[in-house]
Amino acid sequence: MSVSNITVYMPSVLTLIGIPGLESVQCWIGIPFCAMYLIAMFGNSLLLIIIKSERTLHEPMYVFLGMLGATDIVLASSIMPKMLGIFWFHVPEIYFDSCLLQMWFIHTFQCMESGILLAMALDRYVAICYPLRHATIFTHQLVTQIGVMVVLRAAVLVAPSLLLIKCRFQFYHTTVISHSYCEHMAIVKLAAADVRVNKIYGLFVAFTVAGFDLTFITLSYMQIFITVFHLPQKDARLKAFNTCIAHICVFLQFYLLAFFSFFTHRFGSHIPPYVHILFSSMYLLLPPFLNPLVYGVKTKQIRIHVVKIFCS
Repeated sequence: MSVSNITVYMPSVLTLIGIPGLESVQCWIGIPFCAMYLIAMFGNSLLLIIIKSERTLHEPMYVFLGMLGATDIVLASSIMPKMLGIFWFHVPEIYFDSCLLQMWFIHTFQCMESGILLAMALDRYVAICYPLRHATIFTHQLVTQIGVMVVLRAAVLVAPSLLLIKCRFQFYHTTVISHSYCEHMAIVKLAAADVRVNKIYGLFVAFTVAGFDLTFITLSYMQIFITVFHLPQKDARLKAFNTCIAHICVFLQFYLLAFFSFFTHRFGSHIPPYVHILFSSMYLLLPPFLNPLVYGVKTKQIRIHVVKIFCS
């Protein structure tokens, strides 16, 4: 049998089936997902408004927090409208190029979020270990340069994934993606060709970003804890540690979800597919949902301005 009889040549439209095995209850699953998305949009938008309007919050820590909020808004918005369209309105079709664009947005902003968490850890390291030099080290120029580098690193690392799919694959086994959004490996598995190069590059990007960022975040907090525990006064130790709690919570939930999703997707062959899809969807939705709540509760300056807004 010829190749053309068993494959599809350069499909223009793909089909996302949502959550395999849970199609009958997807409409109900969409309700908590939509609620989390709306809370994430409101919380992160409120965070951005507060940081932009209050001049006292124009410090590196809050600038990075604003960048994190903007990243979360784009990351959640890149998947939820289409996901809800599948769950509630039974519109699973997506143009091939739109699918690739969604994939680029998802993985690019994931990399950006990891880079911002690293920048926040370095900011806390300098603020606690070298408090007298913090203002001279973390200038507005350095913060801008870090922001540009975080964006460029993510865009440059993820872009080849699109090119490798677009340029290498012409024939596809199927146009049906067993997922609720366009994820890199979910698209690659459709191709009727050797996909080893794409898999290797995907692993290279994942381990480069996560390995680099996780290493330096861990080293930063090791130094922070050493410095904090050597402070002579208990109140000073508590105050220094309290400034890091929110970031530690955000950092842990982001990377724990990331690693769980990564390893179950590649090595959890005995786990039902709907578990993979649910956890990978939660991995993209939970950080945008939790981040403004964590910072709103744990950061006194943010909490004060939130109360001011609602009281006024």
